[in-house]
Amino acid sequence: MDVRNKIVMSQVMLPHQANVAGNVHGGEIMKFMDTAAGAIAMKYSKGNCVTARVDELQFHLPIFVGALVTCTAYIVYVGRTSMEILVDVEAEDLESNGGPEKALSACFTMVCMGKNGRPQQIGKVYEPETEDEKRLYQEALEKRNSIKR
Repeated sequence: MDVRNKIVMSQVMLPHQANVAGNVHGGEIMKFMDTAAGAIAMKYSKGNCVTARVDELQFHLPIFVGALVTCTAYIVYVGRTSMEILVDVEAEDLESNGGPEKALSACFTMVCMGKNGRPQQIGKVYEPETEDEKRLYQEALEKRNSIKR
């Protein structure tokens, strides 16, 4: 994965982000994922980007106060005005010897917006290089084609 097409963001989950049992609210994680997706989309397109769609979110494990949460956002497809961004989330209990565990992932569709408030063409063509990038690109292309029908 070309590091120019990826961004990694981490933060420790705090009490104000959780319920009384110490579970971090799903909306807090979704917001963090959206921030990571927006950051890589803006970095890639050099423009303001907004969220147009988020695929299904399925939490694989609870995230608790004190956990280090890391979002890794990857460009997987670039169209004329929009991009598909895969965001993987890992959670790590910093008080144990266990490493990070995958908590969830989702695909975000981000649209590049012009100063006029309308979608703006992305001037850069994305060309996947590795086998993994090519697979993700093909999956995103197939998904986009099935949505348009």
